[in-house]
Amino acid sequence: MPVYAYKCRDCGTPLEVHQEFSDAPLTECPVCGGALRKQYGSIGVTFNGSGFYRTDSRSGSSSSDGGAKSAESKGDAKPAAAPAPKADSGAKPAATPSTS
Repeated sequence: MPVYAYKCRDCGTPLEVHQEFSDAPLTECPVCGGALRKQYGSIGVTFNGSGFYRTDSRSGSSSSDGGAKSAESKGDAKPAAAPAPKADSGAKPAATPSTS
């Protein structure tokens, strides 16, 4: 059951009340009979445990590439293989223009 904080507009008396979500807000101060105002503060919800942050599900990298960048930065990555040469189709290579 949530706790709601109120403060009297007339006498300034603070009041904390356990109320259901469906209960109507209080309007009258129990001390002086003045008008109550609901106080809003910090959120009363805290998320504890794992799974609430980006880094909780990753072991070594915070990027979305699955850790490939992390491995490369540590020097553990294997060098990429050179691309295989294409089969010769019989075409001559294009001549490079000379600048004279």
